Amino acid sequence: MSSIPDYIVLGSGVAGLRAAIELANHGRVIVLTKERLDESNTEYAQGGVAVALSDDDEIDLHIEDTLIAGAGLCDEKAVRVLVEEGPKYITQLIEWGAQFDREGEELAFTREAAHSRNRILHARGDSTGREFVRSMIAHARKLPNIQLLAHAATIDAIVEDGRCVGVRYIDPNESLLREMRARAVVIATGGAGQLFSQTTNPSVATGDGMAMAYAAGAMMCDLEFVQFHPTALALPDAPRFLLSEALRGEGGILRNHDGKAFAANYDERAELAPRDIVARAIVAEMKRTGTRWMYLDLTHLKATFVRDRFPKIFTTCLQYGLDLTKDQMPVSPAVHYVMGGVRSDTHGRSTLPGLFVAGEVSCTGVHGANRLASNSLLEGLVFGARAGAAAIADNLPAPTQAEAEPVEFDLASWRLDPHTKSRVQELMWQKVGLIRRGPEMQSAIEELTTLATTNINQRTRNFSTLAKLMAEAALWREESRGGHYREDFPTRDDAKWDVHSAQQIGQTIHSTTKLSEDD
Repeated sequence: MSSIPDYIVLGSGVAGLRAAIELANHGRVIVLTKERLDESNTEYAQGGVAVALSDDDEIDLHIEDTLIAGAGLCDEKAVRVLVEEGPKYITQLIEWGAQFDREGEELAFTREAAHSRNRILHARGDSTGREFVRSMIAHARKLPNIQLLAHAATIDAIVEDGRCVGVRYIDPNESLLREMRARAVVIATGGAGQLFSQTTNPSVATGDGMAMAYAAGAMMCDLEFVQFHPTALALPDAPRFLLSEALRGEGGILRNHDGKAFAANYDERAELAPRDIVARAIVAEMKRTGTRWMYLDLTHLKATFVRDRFPKIFTTCLQYGLDLTKDQMPVSPAVHYVMGGVRSDTHGRSTLPGLFVAGEVSCTGVHGANRLASNSLLEGLVFGARAGAAAIADNLPAPTQAEAEPVEFDLASWRLDPHTKSRVQELMWQKVGLIRRGPEMQSAIEELTTLATTNINQRTRNFSTLAKLMAEAALWREESRGGHYREDFPTRDDAKWDVHSAQQIGQTIHSTTKLSEDD
């Protein structure tokens, strides 16, 4: 394969791999990822993938559930694309070798919070994301037009004459900074959960792709909407390991330190209310009882069922001295997913020509103010394919300017400064977290502005800048909706705030309407 590709894809999660597979039908594709190929948010997706494939489900019901969870800010056109095209792409994935759990010969569907039907497919109980990555990498390796390059961190996008024409990246074999040019670039680098000190996200989720797109001139939208997963393992000596939504879907009960179930006191849907409601219920109960965590109880369920249904969670908890079948799990909320990101139409086109986005890095409006459980893997699959198809359809000319000679690069200058990273994470968790207040966010913005302009390396500035953008969007939206809760503006205000936030370099934050209006 020639070293000069037609298309560049950044990220090797579900969105990036699906985009690469689509693009490989029409040209040479190189996939760059900053860590190993199977290290992405996709790999850590436990619960499953939502898709209207079961006999008792309907497309319109899945659409309705998604719109309700999105709290009035979903782009309905994007939601319809996701749900209507989802079955086709899941079926295709099965044809490529993905092995979902079955009951006999039939696919096994389960239910998660805010879903009106059993529509969640899972693999090996609670390793669905891992199965996505395994089957998609295996399929991609069969395609001669795809080159997968691990440990190749991208520094920035190359923009010429108002168009993205390539990227600068670190050669994984040598300490060299190289340029790579192509007809189009697809960013599928995932989310930014590492902006917060308490997160279920892996260490790679530092928002590099979002920051890169912003610096190149692309518009960002809805960064104020951050989903806090209600049930992360809350042990002092353990990582914030995700205890899947599916645990509550299968009958798990939230209890306080007195052993009393409390979720129904905050919402009639109890444990199956949308994630933002359950997360705030846990925080409210912690505050009421003066405790640092609540408990998730599955001890009333059959032990063999729990072990077979959640083998990865069961094994991980055992490593920390907890038996899911006998012990109540200490839990508290942690950052899980960013609904906002690089503004995109339903074909993955950003506002910068030549730059396409897919997956959590993007904002199509499909999730609105709060993502419906298990819609994320489906989003990566559907919109990854659509972004690849759009890059082909746009038929952008190959860049004519020759690539620059590689230059020596100090790897230490790219790494996140640990002190700054830690300070940003603490600021975001304490002042731009689950419950937000204007004065605290203003204080955070002032310090983040200083951190973002300090003479440190580019990646650390990007990290601080993205945190500042998120805090500014949260301060700008003076209402509570979905994952964004303002204690000083506790009600939803459709009359004023039925709009999306928009942020672009060189401009003040402003509002925009439907994200797919230019589609």
